[in-house]
Amino acid sequence: MATIEKIHILKFRNLSDQYFNPITTTNLVVGKNGQGKTNFIESLYYLGHGRSFKTKNLKDIIPFDDRQIQITAIVDGQKISLSKSREKSRVLVDGKKIPSNSFLSQLLPIQIISPDRGFIVGGTPKLKRSYLDWGVYHGNDKTLKTYASYKKTLKNINIILSNGEKIHLDEWLTQLASLSVDITQDRITYIEKLSSIFNENKSKSFVNLLDSSSSFIFELQNGWSKETDPLNKQNITSFLLNNKRTLERNKYLNYGPHRASVDFSLNGQSENYLSRGEQKKMSIVFWALQVLALVKKGKKPIVLIDDISSELDNIKIKSILDFLTDLEVQIFMTDKGNKKLPLREKASAIYNIENGVITGL
Repeated sequence: MATIEKIHILKFRNLSDQYFNPITTTNLVVGKNGQGKTNFIESLYYLGHGRSFKTKNLKDIIPFDDRQIQITAIVDGQKISLSKSREKSRVLVDGKKIPSNSFLSQLLPIQIISPDRGFIVGGTPKLKRSYLDWGVYHGNDKTLKTYASYKKTLKNINIILSNGEKIHLDEWLTQLASLSVDITQDRITYIEKLSSIFNENKSKSFVNLLDSSSSFIFELQNGWSKETDPLNKQNITSFLLNNKRTLERNKYLNYGPHRASVDFSLNGQSENYLSRGEQKKMSIVFWALQVLALVKKGKKPIVLIDDISSELDNIKIKSILDFLTDLEVQIFMTDKGNKKLPLREKASAIYNIENGVITGL
């Protein structure tokens, strides 16, 4: 179980020297626009991922006239310290340097729902892959090494194609084919698991979002051409070798798991024809399923929800909070405070944020 017991945001955007002692259930931070609500959510996300969900540029999140960001937290009794500057990055767990950000993600699995990220149903392929692989990674400890190897292999292939060199290209393509099969199989297995969990729980867990007779289907688009078998290494290798001229002309590899996506449909209707409201509901169901799947494996992620009432009505908000509260996961969410939210009073705490300063109400 992942629970943040204490957090000290020393330097992060407009947040400076902020101590926060959250409760183990729902923590709501209220404030007007521009006061630091999203910055707070972003800092928690950064602590769990080693990166931002809003920007790739470190300079965007380093406070003005400063040189680095610094965040420290106690998570399940362990002290996590993160500091990052333009020159170096350091993450310590109980005083010891960790090998990678992936190790950090294992200690602090974080799922986020944010307008900045968009809604997965009707969203971009990149967003869909991001959410999908979050679930695949946390559901299978061996996946990380495979993904890292695939990324390195793809990078080498694209360098070769870009430079116009052909040395070792066949070897790299063959290696990518093997890694691709592993990734695709893990993704298919995970999606099948989510589908099974949904069918088992839709009549109780998602009753406020979906009719129990609803057919909500999600399936992997594997990133390969229709004539390619994504689970057959030899078939993929033949496809790549037979299309080397096309790849050399394009100067990059435009097939494979890095081009994959997820297609959603509700009662036989494609996501592109669903209303915005229906897309939101389906996105919530998918997010909730991922949290439930992880809880069923004995892991409890921390859920971040930014600006919760900006795009969701009280019915959807209540459905999300009731679902997550029943799972006993820790929640951090923000809101403008313009309306009363359907919180369980005994399982929630409300805080205020103004000019980057967090205070209890």
